Amino acid sequence: MNKLTGMAAALAGAAALAACGGAKAPAEGEAAGTETAAADTKGEKVRCFGISLKGKNDCAAGAGTTCAGTSTVDYQGNAWTYADNKEACETAELPDGKKGSLETLDRDLPA
Repeated sequence: MNKLTGMAAALAGAAALAACGGAKAPAEGEAAGTETAAADTKGEKVRCFGISLKGKNDCAAGAGTTCAGTSTVDYQGNAWTYADNKEACETAELPDGKKGSLETLDRDLPA
């Protein structure tokens, strides 16, 4: 592999990780998941589970999926999409009284 091919592969990998919201590992003594809370306090978007329509998720859609756009059920509980903030996630108006969550939900999972 020449230098350009290696650099292209590295950039493609970094882009894929960024597209799926690849987060840094928690620092020593920091609880897992605090990166979402920190993002919310800075006005950055947060990952919100259970609010996306089929095929419209930003990432994470459970076992056997690759990433963005791979959810197979509307409001799939293990697929997330970005919300403007915590409040927007948890108060999104969804059918049947469903609510979004900052954590994975065990509802509306594909069969």
